[in-house]
Amino acid sequence: MNRMNLSDWALKHRSLVVYMMIIAVVGGSLSYFRLGRNEDPAFIIKTMVVQAAWPGATVEETMKQVTERLERHLQETPHLDFLRSFTRAGVATVFVNLKGNANAKQVADTWYHVRKTIGDMRHTLPAGVIGPGFNDEFGDTFGIIYGFTSDGFTQRELRDRVEDIRSRLLLVPDVSKVELVGEQDEVIFVEFSTKELAALGIDRSALIAALQSQNIVRPAGTIQTGSESISIRVSGSFQSEQDIANINFSAGGRMLRLSDIAQVQRGYTDPPQPMFRVNGKPAIGLAIAMRDGGDILALGANIKKAMARITADLPIGIEPSLMADQPVVVNQAIREFTVSLMQAIGIIMAVSFISLGVRPGLIIALAIPFTLAIVFPIMGLLSIDMQRISLGALIIALALLVDDAMTTTDATLSRLAEGASKIEAATFAYRTHAMAMLAGTLVTIAGFIPVGFAASSAGEYTFSLFAVVTIALLVSWFVAVIFTPLLGAAILVPPKQTSTADQGRIFRMYRSFLTFAMRAKWLTIALSLALFVCSVLALPLIPRQFFPSSDRPELLVDLSLPQNSSIHASDVAAKRLDTALSTDADVARWSTYIGRGAIRFYLPLNVQLPNDFFTQAVVIAKDVAARDRLHSKLEKLLAQEFPNAISFVSPLELGPPVGWPVQYRVGGADVERVREIALKVGQIVASSPDTKQVNFDWMEPNRQVRIRVDQNEARLLGLSSQAIATVLNTVISGTPITQVRDNIYLVNVVARATNEQRVSLDGLRNLQVALPGGQTVPLSQFASFEYDQEFPLVWRRDRIPTLTVQAAIAGDKLPESVVTSLSTAIENLRKTLPSGYSVVVGGTVEESQKSQASVLAVVPVMLFVMFTVLMVQLQSFPRLFMVLSVAPLGLIGVVAALMLSGRPLGFVAILGVLALLGMISKNAVILIGQIDAERALGKTPWDAAVDASSSRFRPIMLTAVSTVLGMIPIAPTVFWGPMAFAIMGGLLIATVLTLVFLPTLYVTWFARDEKEQPPAGARPA
Repeated sequence: MNRMNLSDWALKHRSLVVYMMIIAVVGGSLSYFRLGRNEDPAFIIKTMVVQAAWPGATVEETMKQVTERLERHLQETPHLDFLRSFTRAGVATVFVNLKGNANAKQVADTWYHVRKTIGDMRHTLPAGVIGPGFNDEFGDTFGIIYGFTSDGFTQRELRDRVEDIRSRLLLVPDVSKVELVGEQDEVIFVEFSTKELAALGIDRSALIAALQSQNIVRPAGTIQTGSESISIRVSGSFQSEQDIANINFSAGGRMLRLSDIAQVQRGYTDPPQPMFRVNGKPAIGLAIAMRDGGDILALGANIKKAMARITADLPIGIEPSLMADQPVVVNQAIREFTVSLMQAIGIIMAVSFISLGVRPGLIIALAIPFTLAIVFPIMGLLSIDMQRISLGALIIALALLVDDAMTTTDATLSRLAEGASKIEAATFAYRTHAMAMLAGTLVTIAGFIPVGFAASSAGEYTFSLFAVVTIALLVSWFVAVIFTPLLGAAILVPPKQTSTADQGRIFRMYRSFLTFAMRAKWLTIALSLALFVCSVLALPLIPRQFFPSSDRPELLVDLSLPQNSSIHASDVAAKRLDTALSTDADVARWSTYIGRGAIRFYLPLNVQLPNDFFTQAVVIAKDVAARDRLHSKLEKLLAQEFPNAISFVSPLELGPPVGWPVQYRVGGADVERVREIALKVGQIVASSPDTKQVNFDWMEPNRQVRIRVDQNEARLLGLSSQAIATVLNTVISGTPITQVRDNIYLVNVVARATNEQRVSLDGLRNLQVALPGGQTVPLSQFASFEYDQEFPLVWRRDRIPTLTVQAAIAGDKLPESVVTSLSTAIENLRKTLPSGYSVVVGGTVEESQKSQASVLAVVPVMLFVMFTVLMVQLQSFPRLFMVLSVAPLGLIGVVAALMLSGRPLGFVAILGVLALLGMISKNAVILIGQIDAERALGKTPWDAAVDASSSRFRPIMLTAVSTVLGMIPIAPTVFWGPMAFAIMGGLLIATVLTLVFLPTLYVTWFARDEKEQPPAGARPA
C-alpha cells in the first residue's frame, strides 16, 4: 500500500507537470520537422561482390582455377549464408551473402575479413589474373537520377559538362555519392592492314614498342643550384591523336610516318560499355545517393535549387531530365500517411466524444498529441526516420495508445459518479488499474517482439514497427497516469446519471446476453471452441503472400537475349522497345539501361549486374491504373515482338528483393546432368495453367571458333601459342599499347586490324603472322579452324553448379499457391534424382519461408515475456490459463476478415496476428483484475463477473471500436491493408469473446462449488 502513486504525485506538483506538458509539445513539434524522411526503412544489403578477370581463359578454366579457388576461401567467411557465383570466359564473379541475423558491425567486420582472406590467397591464383576487386557498397541507393541528352554535341562534350555538374552536386549538403551512368570512354584506334604491314616488312611489335617508349612519364633528373631546384622534363608525350599519327619510326632502313601505314582516329570503346537512354535518346545519367540518416526531402529541395542554377548555365542543346525523383515519392507518401494519421485521430476523437461526452472525449483526444509529442523526440534519438514502416506503426499505435487514457478517464468518471472528490477520483484509477494497464501494455509490446528481433532481411525491414509501437505504448502509459489525471481533475465534472438502470440500450442488451451466455456456459464454451477450430481449418484457404508489389507507378521491363548475344544486339532490341514505348499514351517517361540493369534507385530493387545480353527499362506510367494497363500491353508486345528473348515485366517490389516469383534451383556436380534435370523441372512448371514465361538463368551453349595450332610446325617457324594468341588478340579485339593523358581522362591507344580483317573468318585464315626473321606466313599454314560449343556462363551456389528454373505468374494467383500446386510433381521428380542432385524451391516462396521462420524462432521469447508479465500480474495459474485461452480466439476474426476482404496472409499480416495476442491479452488481464477487485468486496464469482464485465464493457468496447475504426485509413493501402484487416477482424471478434467467453470461463472455473445461478439482484437489466 506504500507503493508510489504517480497520479497523486502529478496532482501535487501541477505546475511542474504543466511545464512538462508544454516542453513535450514544443519539443515534439520541433522534432517532427527535424526527423529524417525516407521512402523505406534503411536495411543492410548483406551482399558483397568479389570479381576477378583472367583474360583469354575459357569458362571451364576460369571456373576451376579462379572461381573455385575464390569460393573455397570465401566459404570460411563468418556469418556466411551462401555463396553464389557466375563464371564467364575470363571473368569470375562471386556474391557473398551473409545470414539475416548479422548486424551492421558484424557485416562491416565480415567485409574486412573477406578482403583480408582474398588478399592472403591472391598469390595462389593463376598468373595473369587481374584483381580480385570488391564491391561492398552493393546496397547504395541513388534516389535521384538525372539523364542528360544532347543535340549538336559530341559524347565527349556532353560528358565534360556532366562531370562538371557532378563536381558541383557533390558539394550539396546530404549528398554522399554521385555516379555517372552510360558514359563511354574515349579510345584512340590505330588500325592497320596486316597484309600491308607484311608487304612492307614492318614488324608490328617494333611499331608498338616505338609508340610505348615515346609516351612514357619518367623523371629526367633535377639540377640543384645554390638558390633553387630545377626539374628537367623530356618532351615526347602524346597530347592528341594527331601526335600519334605524326610519329615517325624506322623500318627497314627508312623512316615512315604512322599515318602512312595506319588509320589513327579517336572513337569510343568498342564494343560499347553499358549504355543509357532517356525516352529513347542516348544520354548520360547522373545518379545521386544520400548520406545515411539524411532527409530525402531536404536533399531533393537542395538538389532542385542546385540544378536550377546549373541548368541556367547549360548551353542550348544539352537537356537534363529527371528520371527518378525519390523526394517526390516520399513527400507524397508522407502526405498520404499524414492524412491517414489525421483521419485516424479524427475517428478516435469522434468515438470518444460521441460515446463519453465532450469533457471526457476532450481528455482522451488531448492524450494523442501529448503522446506523439514525446514519441517524436525519442524516434529522433534512436535515428528512426519517417518512412513507410514507422508511419504505419504510428497509425497502429495510435489506436492502442488511447486505451490507457480511456481506462483512466472511465475510472475517474465512475468514481466521481459515486460522489468522490476530483482529487480522489483522479488518483483512483492508478490505485486500481495502473499495474494492470502496465502489465497489459507490456504484454501488447511483447506481441511485437517477433517483429523487432526476427533475424532476417524482412525482420530488419520492419524493425521500426516494433520500435515505434513500443515507444508509443510505454509513453501512452505514462501520459495516462501523469497527464490524464491532471486533465481529468481540471476538466471532468460528476456525471448526471449515476445509476446503471439508466444506462443505454446497448449496455442493457450486453448485460442480458452475458447473463444468458453464462447460464448456458457449456454451450458458450463449446461454440467458441468450434469457431476457433473452424478458423484453423479455414486458414489454408487464405492465399499466402510474402510482400505485395509497390503502389509506385514504375514498371521494370527486363529483356534478356540469348546469352551469346552482343551488346549491339541488345541495343537494337532496346531501340525497338523504345519505339513502342514512345507511342503509348500511358507512358509518362522511361529510361533504358543496355548491357546492365538499372542502378539502385529504390532500396528493395533486385539489381542486375552488367551483361551484354541484358537490357532493363524503367517505365514510369502516368498513374497506377495506367501502370496496370501498360503491364498487360507490354507483356503481349514482348511476347510477339521478341520471341527469342526472355522478357519479364513487373512493378517494383516491397520488402527484400526476390526477382522472378516462381523459382526452382537445380544443383549437382555435372553440368550436363543438371541441365537435363532442369529441363524436366521446366516441363513440370510449364504444365501448370498458373505459370507463364518459363525460362532458365543459363542453359543454351554458344558457338566459338577453336584454332588448333600444329605445335611442331609452329616451333619450326619460331612461333609459340603465346605469341600467336597475342597476335590474334591485337588484330581482332585490339590491345591497349599506351595512353593519352587528356584533361581528367586517360584515353587508351588501341592497336588493331582494319574492320574488314577483324570480322571475317576468311580474313582470319589469311592473317599474316610475323616470324622472328622479319618474314610473315598466313595463319592457316600452321593452324586449322573448327567450330565448338561452350556455355557462355555458369552459375554456382556453394561451389555446386546450379541452374534456376524461373517463371512468372499467369492470372491473379500468388507464388505460394502456385508452388503448392506443383509440389506433388516436383516431389515425385526428386525421388528419381541420383545422389548429390537436388531441386530446391527459391524466389518469393523461399524468402517468405525464411522470413516467417525467423519470426517463429522468436515466438518462444515472446511467449516467455508474455507468460512472465501475466504471472507477475495475476499470480494464479487458473487466471493465466484463462488469459491464454482467450488470446488465440482472435484468429476467428482474422480468418473471417481476410477471407471477406480477399486479402492475403503475408508477412505483415502475420505480424499483425502476433500483435493481436498482446492486445487481446491486455483486455483479458484488466477484466480479470476487475473481477477479482469485485470479489474482494465480498461478491460471489457470478456477481463479480457480471458487474466487472459491465463496468469494463464501455472502455474495452470503446478501445476496440477506436482501434478498428482507426485502422480504416490504412486498410485500403497495398502494404498495410492485410495487417489492418487482420487486426480489425481479430480484435473485434476477440473483444466480444473477451466480454462474453472470459466471464463465462471464470464463473465455470471459480463457481464450481457454489450454486451456479444468478442471485435475485443479478437479473438482466
